[in-house]
Amino acid sequence: MKTPEIKQLLERYYEGISTIEEEQLLKRYFSGADVPEELSGEQEIFRYLSHESKTIIPEPSPDFEGRIVAAIERENKPLAMPERSRFYAFLSVAAAAVVILAAAYFFFERRPDIRDTYSDPEVAYAEAMKILYNVSERMNEGTKALDQLGALKEKTGKTLNAVGRSASLIEDNMKPLEAVFSTLGNPDKNKE
Repeated sequence: MKTPEIKQLLERYYEGISTIEEEQLLKRYFSGADVPEELSGEQEIFRYLSHESKTIIPEPSPDFEGRIVAAIERENKPLAMPERSRFYAFLSVAAAAVVILAAAYFFFERRPDIRDTYSDPEVAYAEAMKILYNVSERMNEGTKALDQLGALKEKTGKTLNAVGRSASLIEDNMKPLEAVFSTLGNPDKNKE
């Protein structure tokens, strides 16, 4: 068989549209020794497939399906609780219910009623203002220490400004000296 025909059969085989006779023809062709080098990869594939097809896959036993169904039913079957375990489970549920009811009773029934302590709104307003003034006074007392930090910041700023002015004066006074140093450092300028 010619290589183009084999390639066409391989294409049909890989697309899954080949017939059984064509597949048998490919198996016989690739089991031979005169396969071209360009088809050696396909020869390996067909050798592997022919070797694997000789491996016998055992058929399942006749009662295989029944055993599978029985195993599934065993797994889905609920576990029976012993009588003693059921009693303890019921007892723990009842105890939890009693605790919840007792907590609800103490929470809702024993709670003191919230009532207004002042019957006159003007007295209530005066008391609220008194409390707010007290809070304000204590907050102001606590922030007095921060005033010292403000003064320190102001003095530090003045000091830095004075140092900056001094540095600029020194820099201005150094400019004439730089001209002198540059002429002393450069002997070629002295000859002119």
